[in-house]
Amino acid sequence: MNEYGKLWVVATPLGNIGDLSPRAREILTDADIILAEDTRRAGLLFKRLELARHGRLVSFFEHNEDKRLPRVMSALEDGQTIALISDAGTPLLSDPGFTLVRACRDACIDVSPVPGPSAPVTALSASGLPPLPYTFLGFTPRKKSQTEKLFEVHRDTGATLVFFERKSRIKGTMQIAFDMLGDREFCVARELTKEYEEFIRGTLGSLENMDFDLLGELTVIIAPAGEPGDTSEEELASMLDEEREAGGKPKEIAHRVAERAVGWTAKEVYATMRSS
Repeated sequence: MNEYGKLWVVATPLGNIGDLSPRAREILTDADIILAEDTRRAGLLFKRLELARHGRLVSFFEHNEDKRLPRVMSALEDGQTIALISDAGTPLLSDPGFTLVRACRDACIDVSPVPGPSAPVTALSASGLPPLPYTFLGFTPRKKSQTEKLFEVHRDTGATLVFFERKSRIKGTMQIAFDMLGDREFCVARELTKEYEEFIRGTLGSLENMDFDLLGELTVIIAPAGEPGDTSEEELASMLDEEREAGGKPKEIAHRVAERAVGWTAKEVYATMRSS
């Protein structure tokens, strides 16, 4: 008989506290230990939920996960029940916890999810963009070159791309997306389930029309490309001739053509210019 404890992976509200499930409430109340990214935020959440917890709060975030792991595993082996939560939504999706869940599986310790709110799925469901297939990318890398590589890898998969971005980086990341993916529909979802919830729609080729002064948590959705070859090579050559006459550096011309050409990225246009 397995006398180990159990790890619960518990989804918590994105903003609206009415989204906490009754089962999640029960588990968070009864758990011996609650692992939280930010114990202060977790304490405020429990206060808003009017939840009288039995267990103690323990910080468990990206930079202390490896250090905390032996102690957490020891508690589980002693038969304690542990609940893992993130700051909001479903744990492990761009949040800590994978190392712990994998260690529990390897040690034959029970792990059970308590499903609920998830920002990627919530945003996708109300975005009006194709829901299937989709690929969740987490947070984009800090370095521009790594973000370019990420978009390049997923450019031709035919999947809708979903990712998180910080407000200070959103403008630059959307420009990189246009450079690497071409002109596609996008939706930026902010403050999901909260009072000022907003879905901002547009196209990557018209970013100059977007107000990037955004507050709150941002989830970005970019639709897949249209049918390949919507703009033929002959049509592209004609556009290039027109834009060359208008003047500018080669990369500027490539950007202008990519804004007009369907199915072509600025990088592809630039490569065509160099080979012609």
